[in-house]
Amino acid sequence: MRRDTKQREVILKVLRNTRSHPTADQIYDDVRKDLPNISKGTVYRNLQVLQEDKAISALNINGTQSRYEAKRESHYHFRCEKCGRVFDLDEPVDKELNKRVSKKTGFTVSHHQMEFRGLCKDCQ
Repeated sequence: MRRDTKQREVILKVLRNTRSHPTADQIYDDVRKDLPNISKGTVYRNLQVLQEDKAISALNINGTQSRYEAKRESHYHFRCEKCGRVFDLDEPVDKELNKRVSKKTGFTVSHHQMEFRGLCKDCQ
């Protein structure tokens, strides 16, 4: 793992203190509260580094705007089609799915992301 920088520490703090799955721009706005002179490019580069180091995950299913979260145990997500919010689902991840897909296709599956879509309680 690379040497931690002040910028990465603040980005991780922002992600660890939220469950809202913020976009890069939202993270930038929050990081600026601690580091007012940080550039948007620095935030984007550090998000990439943190992903490469597997400290955070990016949710970018179906070409939607990427949203980020601090790396935790595997879990599924729900995205509201009206307001765009993303929620963690308390549903066990089907680890057998990777094995079934590997067996059927001959591919080596390392993991899968699943996102459910519909309307959240507030938007129904």
